[in-house]
Amino acid sequence: MRAKVGFPTRFRIFITHLHGDHVFGIPGLLHTMALMNRDAPLEIYGPKGLANFVRTVLEVVHMKSDYPVYVREVGDGVVYDGGDYVVRACWVSHGVPALAYAVEEKPRPGRFHPERARALGVPMGPLWKRLQMGKAVRLPDGRLVRPEDILGPARPGLKLVYSGDTGPCEALVELARGADLLIHEATLGDEHTERAIAEGHSTPSIAAQTALKAGVKRLVLTHISARYRDTTTLLEQARATFPNTIVAEDLMRISLRYENR
Repeated sequence: MRAKVGFPTRFRIFITHLHGDHVFGIPGLLHTMALMNRDAPLEIYGPKGLANFVRTVLEVVHMKSDYPVYVREVGDGVVYDGGDYVVRACWVSHGVPALAYAVEEKPRPGRFHPERARALGVPMGPLWKRLQMGKAVRLPDGRLVRPEDILGPARPGLKLVYSGDTGPCEALVELARGADLLIHEATLGDEHTERAIAEGHSTPSIAAQTALKAGVKRLVLTHISARYRDTTTLLEQARATFPNTIVAEDLMRISLRYENR
């Protein structure tokens, strides 16, 4: 609400794990949407136990709403297919079953080459648009022109990965492979590496190593302990290994671009 993004009809919640600081916001959010007269279904995804938590909350507070709530308990692999993108999950290293999530756009059609379209006699207009969208077209003379006749190689989409709470984890490295943006926890500074790992958490250097191994483009540190009022040192620790790092702030907005793809 503070970010003014609202609660659109196509709205889904993905929960990493069942520690309180990651699930206690759900009851208030559900109640708020009920007060706003939401009528579209809401889906919540997360590890086993989430359905029982949500059901118990709704029963105890006797919440009445006009929208159904569906809880999907998930694990490794593709957990949601949104048509032009998928949400993929993997198990990470924490004190309880915990997931990381990747939002991956599916490959986009290749670049449109107008000279090829003209050479094949495709008239400029709606047929060009259909070919740009990766769809075959039928010409007035009956010939079928396929997208691959006009377009270049398919181009990769954008990829964003969110670690949740985790210590060092090779599965997360694989999930984040080639991501445009990795949002990774860094609960404690490097001076507390042993403690962080023992508690299933990471330091800036651990997050940076994950980003480096995975070949991601940008790293954002989050889940910083409240003990760090100044995050300058944490940022320096991460940048020593992975220079393209920033520290998350509330309501921060980051734009992802296709660049030359």
